Amino acid sequence: MPERLVSIKEAAELLGVSKSRLRAWDDNGKFSAVRTPGNCRRYRLSDIRRFQGLAEQEDGKTDAVAAYLRVSSHEQKQKGDLERQKGRVLQHCAEKGYRVAHILEEVGSGMSDTRAKLNRLFKLAIDRQISRIVVEHKDRLTRFNFGVFEVFFKSHGVEIEWAENVLPKSYEAELVEDMISIMSSFSARIYGKRSAENARKKKEAKQSESVEATHSEGAPASHIRRDAAGVDETKERNS
Repeated sequence: MPERLVSIKEAAELLGVSKSRLRAWDDNGKFSAVRTPGNCRRYRLSDIRRFQGLAEQEDGKTDAVAAYLRVSSHEQKQKGDLERQKGRVLQHCAEKGYRVAHILEEVGSGMSDTRAKLNRLFKLAIDRQISRIVVEHKDRLTRFNFGVFEVFFKSHGVEIEWAENVLPKSYEAELVEDMISIMSSFSARIYGKRSAENARKKKEAKQSESVEATHSEGAPASHIRRDAAGVDETKERNS
C-alpha cells in the first residue's frame, strides 16, 4: 500500500510552521520533501509523525518534545513577535534533531499561573507524553520561581531547555509591562477594598442620622402628651 503524502499546506498546519519555513528546511535538508513529477513538494505523513515525536523509542519512553512560546500582549503578537519566536525555537529544535510533537503558543503574562497552554504543558508532563520542553528563554516559561517549575518537570522526567541565554532588549520592556500590570492589579484591590469600606461607613452614618431624626421629631409630641395629662390631673383636684 503506497504511503500517504500530504501537501505543503497540510504539512505546515500539522507542524505548526509556515510554508516558507518548510521550503527552507527542504532546501537545506533538515526536513526533506518528496517531489512529484510536476516538481511540487509533498510530505510523507510518517516523516511528519516522526518529526512530531509521535513514535516512541524501543524502551517505551517517548522522545517527544514540546515547544512553548509566549508573548505578553496581543500587540506583540500582531507585530509578529510570537511568530518569529516560534521560528527561532523550531530552528533550534531542527538543529538539535528533536522531534517536536507539540507546539504551544499563547498570549499572557509570565506571572500568571492560569495560562491555558502552560497548564496543557503540565498535563503533558504528568501523562509522560513529552521528555523535553524547549523555550526561547526560561523567562518565556515563567518570570519568577523558575526553579520550582524545573523541579516539577524533572520529577516527571522532563527536561527544560532554552535556545537563547541572553534576552533581547524588547523583553526588558515586556518585563516592565508585567510589573506595571501586577502593580495595577494590587492597586485595584486596595482601592476597591477602601471604596467598599467608605461606602459601608456612609451607609451606617446615614442610618444613624435617620434614627436620630426620628427620635428628635417624636420628642415634642411626647412632651405635649405629658403636659396635657398634667393639666387634666390639676383640673380634677381643683373640682
